Amino acid sequence: MSNTKDTGANEGKSQEQLKKEKLKPTEEEDYGYYFYPDRDTRSKVDEDKSFLSKKWEKFMRSGYSGDSGDQLKCESNVIWCKENDSQVKLMLAALKSKGCEINLGRHISCEPCRERCNGGYDPNSNQIVVCQNNTRKKDVCCSVLAHELTHAYDNCRAKVDFTDIEQVACTEIRASNFTHCSIATSMMNGEASPWNYKEAHQLCVKNKALHSVLLVRNVTMDEAATVVDKVFDKCYADLEPVGRIPRKYTRDAYLSFVEGRTHGYFDKDS
Repeated sequence: MSNTKDTGANEGKSQEQLKKEKLKPTEEEDYGYYFYPDRDTRSKVDEDKSFLSKKWEKFMRSGYSGDSGDQLKCESNVIWCKENDSQVKLMLAALKSKGCEINLGRHISCEPCRERCNGGYDPNSNQIVVCQNNTRKKDVCCSVLAHELTHAYDNCRAKVDFTDIEQVACTEIRASNFTHCSIATSMMNGEASPWNYKEAHQLCVKNKALHSVLLVRNVTMDEAATVVDKVFDKCYADLEPVGRIPRKYTRDAYLSFVEGRTHGYFDKDS
């Protein structure tokens, strides 16, 4: 009986609509929306509350009061990254070439977030969130954008099911591979030496992806690690559209940007 009812209720709905309904945060699984108070439907302020009560509750949830200044600074950084950061420019061009052009006003949103979070990708709205209270430096903003644009690119080309933890782990592996792990970072974390860079880089990517999966799924460390290990080799080897693992403090990102023209990511007049 329950299967019949579910089929009737879902009749006429697109796969995208069904995915969005599955991604709604609940008490059992919040899908990472906890970190974005303005998007967490479970914490919406009661409409009967006064204007001041709503403002105070929003302040308490976000943990920061300088929203307007932070938002302007964040939006300025986003524009700077779009115009100057090679990896961000490459990802934007690659998305456009796939028919998923990014409009800054529509697809990127600067918002207050909770602690431990610099940004995120919201598949329900197809928007990238840059945490304006935690991401105040240009280089951090560009790194966040490059990471989250990878999720947008994966969703554009492969229609990622973000309720499937294996698909979530895969896109997190790819995003971490492109943006967060370098030999300098690995050495500072005690994970690498000049003689074991490849293994250390893979370990860094695994740890970053594991951390991200744990933030957006209500699973144990062992469960998340098992999923990351299962999909790691395939997803780590998938380097589209960057074409290489960009090393920090090198010209790798710029070279990928230049090569992107030969791969048809850019218009002839751009």
